[in-house]
Amino acid sequence: MFKPLIFYIGLRYTRAKRRTQFISFITLTSVLGIALGVTALITVLSVMNGFEAELRERILGMTSHATATGKFGQLDNWQTLDTQLAGYPHVQGTAPFITGQVMINADRRVSGTMLNGIIPAYEPKVSEVANKMQAGKLSDLLPGQYGIVLGAELAKYLGVLMGDKITVISPQINSTPAGIVPRMRRFTVVGIFEVGMFEYDRNMALIHIDDAAKLFRMDAAVSGLRIKLDDLFNAPKITHEMAAALAGDYVVSDWTLAHENFFRAIQTEKRVMFIILLLIVAVAAFNIVSTLVMVVTDKRGDIAILKTQGLTSASVMGIFMVLGSIIGVVGTLLGTLGGVLLALNVETIVPAIESLFQVQFMAADVYYISELPSKLVWSDVYAIAGMAFFLSLLATIYPAWQASRINPAEVLRYE
Repeated sequence: MFKPLIFYIGLRYTRAKRRTQFISFITLTSVLGIALGVTALITVLSVMNGFEAELRERILGMTSHATATGKFGQLDNWQTLDTQLAGYPHVQGTAPFITGQVMINADRRVSGTMLNGIIPAYEPKVSEVANKMQAGKLSDLLPGQYGIVLGAELAKYLGVLMGDKITVISPQINSTPAGIVPRMRRFTVVGIFEVGMFEYDRNMALIHIDDAAKLFRMDAAVSGLRIKLDDLFNAPKITHEMAAALAGDYVVSDWTLAHENFFRAIQTEKRVMFIILLLIVAVAAFNIVSTLVMVVTDKRGDIAILKTQGLTSASVMGIFMVLGSIIGVVGTLLGTLGGVLLALNVETIVPAIESLFQVQFMAADVYYISELPSKLVWSDVYAIAGMAFFLSLLATIYPAWQASRINPAEVLRYE
C-alpha cells in the first residue's frame, strides 16, 4: 500500500484538473466534515470533563470526603472518635458538625435552608468555605453570640446585608401557655460566602456549633464528624477499612454514596454525547466513499492502462486507500488542532460571545455552575483522532476494492 509508486499516484489524484473540479470540491467538503466533527467532539468532551471536575471540586469543597456518625445518627462524644481518627492513615483532617433543616425569615421573605453548625477553627481542615468568604470571616462565629454566615444567593434573596437581623425557625417545638410553637431564634448576619455553586449559595447557612446545639437541642452531641482524605478517588476503600477498624461502633460513609447517582449520570451523559458526536464524524468520514466512487469512475481509463502495464489489483486498491487515507489524515489533523485550541480557550471565548451579544448561556439559577469550564484530557484527544482516522480508512475499503476489480479489456474497448 505504501510503495513509492502507489503513494505517488494516490497523492497525484488529490490534485484537481479542470474537468475534476467538482470531485475536488467534494473531497474538500469531506476533509472539512471530518475536521468539524473532530473539533466538536474534542471541544464537547473537554467541556464535559471540565464540568465534572468543577462540580466535584465545588461539591467536595463544601461537603466532606467521608462522614462518620453514631448508630442512631448522632455522636454523643465526638472528641473520642476525633482522637482515634487523628492517627489513622489517609486522614488529613476532621471537623464536627450539626446539621438540620430550618426556615429563615427576614422582613417578609422566608426561605427553607440547610443550617450547619460548625467550629470555625476546625472547618478549614475539611472544606474551602473559609476561602470563599465575600464578607466577614468564619472566626466571627462566636459561641453564644448567635451570628450566622449566609450563602450569597440566599442573602440576596432575603435582602440582608452584614449586621442585619434574621429569624431562624427550627422544626423543634416549645410548649407554652399559648400552645405549641416552633423554636425561633434571632441571628445576626456576620458573614456571606460564595462558592459559585447555586445549590450551596442559595440553600446553606452556617452558625457556631454551640448555637446549633441549643437550637436543635443536641446538648453535647453532634450530628457527626466530617473527614478529609488524602485520596478522594480511593474514598470507598478507605472508608470501608476505617469502618472495620472502628469495630462497628460507628457508621462511616463516603462522598460517592451521597453523590453516586449524580456523577454516574454525568458519566452516562458523557458516553452518550461521545457516541452522538462520533456519528457526526462517521457521516463525514463516509463522505469519502462518495468521493472515491467518483474518482474511480473518473479514473477508469487510467486504471485500465496501469493494469495493462503490470500494476496488480492489490496495488490499484492501495492507490485509492492512500487517497482516502490522505483525506482522513488531513481532516483529522485539522480537527484535532482546532479542537485542542478551542478547548484550551473556551473559557475566554464564551464570555466574549456573551458580552458581545448580551446573552448568558449558563444562568446561575438554572445550572449548577454559571461558567463554562473546560478540561482537556489528552487521552480523549488521542482516542478521538485514532477513531476518526480508523473510520476514514474503513470508508476507503469498498471504493478501492471496486477499483481493483476493473477489467482493462472492457474499459479500453470503448476508449
